[in-house]
Amino acid sequence: MIIHPVILCGGSGTRLWPSSRKSYPKQFAPLLGETSLYQRTLQRFSQPGFSAPLVMTGEDFRFMAVEQAEVLGLSDARVVVEPVGRDTAPAILAAALMLEATPEDLMLVAPSDHTMADLEAFHAAVEAGKGSASEGALVTFGVTPARPETGYGYLQLAGRPDGVTTVTKFTEKPDLETAKAMLEAGHYLWNGGIFLGRVRDFIAAFEAHAPDLIEPVRAAVTKADQDLGFTRLDTEAFSNARAVSLDYAIMEQADWVVAVPLDCGWSDLGAWDALWGASGPDAAGNATYGDVTLMECEGSYLRSEDDNMTMVGLGLQNVVAVAMRDAVLVADKSRSQDLKKVVETLRAEGKAQADDYPRFHRPWGWYETLWLDTRFQVKRIMVKPGGILSLQSHRHRSEHWIVVAGTAEVTIGEEIKLVSENEGVYIPLGAKHRMANPGKVPMYLIEVQTGAYLGEDDIIRYEDIYDRS
Repeated sequence: MIIHPVILCGGSGTRLWPSSRKSYPKQFAPLLGETSLYQRTLQRFSQPGFSAPLVMTGEDFRFMAVEQAEVLGLSDARVVVEPVGRDTAPAILAAALMLEATPEDLMLVAPSDHTMADLEAFHAAVEAGKGSASEGALVTFGVTPARPETGYGYLQLAGRPDGVTTVTKFTEKPDLETAKAMLEAGHYLWNGGIFLGRVRDFIAAFEAHAPDLIEPVRAAVTKADQDLGFTRLDTEAFSNARAVSLDYAIMEQADWVVAVPLDCGWSDLGAWDALWGASGPDAAGNATYGDVTLMECEGSYLRSEDDNMTMVGLGLQNVVAVAMRDAVLVADKSRSQDLKKVVETLRAEGKAQADDYPRFHRPWGWYETLWLDTRFQVKRIMVKPGGILSLQSHRHRSEHWIVVAGTAEVTIGEEIKLVSENEGVYIPLGAKHRMANPGKVPMYLIEVQTGAYLGEDDIIRYEDIYDRS
């Protein structure tokens, strides 16, 4: 029986700020090792019995989703662009309607930002749920509570979770006393946010419990465009769907929902204390990432994300400290769930660090600002092999480009020339120009901008192979 993975790849992950931000959310970040959580999710489903996944993501992340899949050699993932965010229910319905031609097949809905230490146990849980799903049940996967957690939703079961068990109630994130009572009761599981069912049963559940979503989402799928290899849902139609989660719209209302216990070292990595636990703390309860030195610390997590920054912890207890080039977090580990408030405060204060990652990812590569002053800015730019920037001009700034690795193909006006390592070129204010990497290795250059205004919106685009407005 074929299972179609549907990977939900939106969300901002603000509780892992500053490593996760709106412009570079946690699913794309290498939080554990060299691969991102999204890449780990793709690998989880690159097994016999699974079809090529449907990746449901937003406009800003479509190229990132493709690029990270290609790095793994998984180029068959079908990336579906949600033109506006509408929570999980409309996205999952869109996926089901795209699979409507195979109504008896199963679809497995999974977030892209979870981690699982034991893949065999996860696949065994999926196998355990296939029987009920093939008979018409909607299956959810629940994790045995290890503590009275207030950051997760809960599944109330008809009996003890010894196997596939009927779900009688979904409970949102409880307060501490309620979470303790649930833990003692023994018939609750954490809601893992992973769902399995036949394609036709998902569609039928929407028809029964959220019929208002059918028309706009079906129209968004019917009118979808194929754009540069992406499936782009129709903007107007999808915007008419209300924003609602699958739990609220369907799972809490459906007639036949069962749970399968999931014992695979699962974590949603929803906050820094969860990442600390998933990182394997040492005997003193400490975990680190990057260039970090600890002295007389206990129960702490220290993370340095800058290769040129050495981080030292001395005499710390139950502290989270994360250092990046543009922002530093120091917090009590027990307050990890409150970081959303921090981001909201920074956003209200107009701090760019609330949402903008210091490295800006683009379909052609990335850039980062090394220095910014009132009339000049210095950037480091990487253009991947075959990458081409748009043909553009600027009203308020001129630019100097110095290639430091690889070779750039530079267009200025009507002139096209190759610029090699340790060579430079000047782009006058107002000149049409573009840059490309014709080589087989990444090309790096230093850009120096000078002018009265240096904002990214000072770009007039004439041509763009990536079809950005």
